[in-house]
Amino acid sequence: MQFDIITIFPKIFDSYFAEGVLSRAIKENIIKINVHDLRKYSNNKHNKVDDTPYGGGVGMIMKVEPVYRALLDLKIIKKDGTRTVKSQTNTKVFLMSAKGRQYNQNSAREFAELKKIILICGRYEGVDERVAKYLTDGEISVGEYILTGGEIPAMIVVDSVSRLISGVLGNEDSIINESFSQSGYIEHPYYTRPDVFSPVKNIKWEVPKVLQGGNHQNIEQWKQKYSRTVKGLQ
Repeated sequence: MQFDIITIFPKIFDSYFAEGVLSRAIKENIIKINVHDLRKYSNNKHNKVDDTPYGGGVGMIMKVEPVYRALLDLKIIKKDGTRTVKSQTNTKVFLMSAKGRQYNQNSAREFAELKKIILICGRYEGVDERVAKYLTDGEISVGEYILTGGEIPAMIVVDSVSRLISGVLGNEDSIINESFSQSGYIEHPYYTRPDVFSPVKNIKWEVPKVLQGGNHQNIEQWKQKYSRTVKGLQ
């Protein structure tokens, strides 16, 4: 699996992808993550990639030309302006956008079947609509709230998709019955040692006795009892 991220702040990704499971997956060549600086594709001497909006309004709008050139460099766009992968199903281009399709676990599973995902990170007041209309396969929103840019949403997509790829997680069985492995399913609570934790005198926070008893049938019943389904989640 290869991820290509287009952004004006490439260093934002350095620390997150250098730690933990994703770092190991990169070192083992299970996934590949390329971060591209959009400013390098500007034709402005100051590397400017935004301009004022037509029709007025506050804020600045990211221009279509730098994004086009970036996709041209990535061989997603031909020199005649047509998509090179329009008929293929293994490569998709998405714009991170508040008005996009709501991203969820089903989306992650769908994306995990691809070979390459290109994520465009918006900034400022928005992105020229021609990017979404002509250069992408869709827009992705990670929630009904506004962030300062698409970089964190892009990290969410990379993380959630990567962990579904064979070899990324140390124990692949961990994804079988985890939260959202089924529609709206939320896992039961987890506990570990100590059996009793007393943060202050006369207060005791205990692990449920059933989990300490060793009766696997009772433990399984407890897990089923405290697992739940949240309506509206998929």
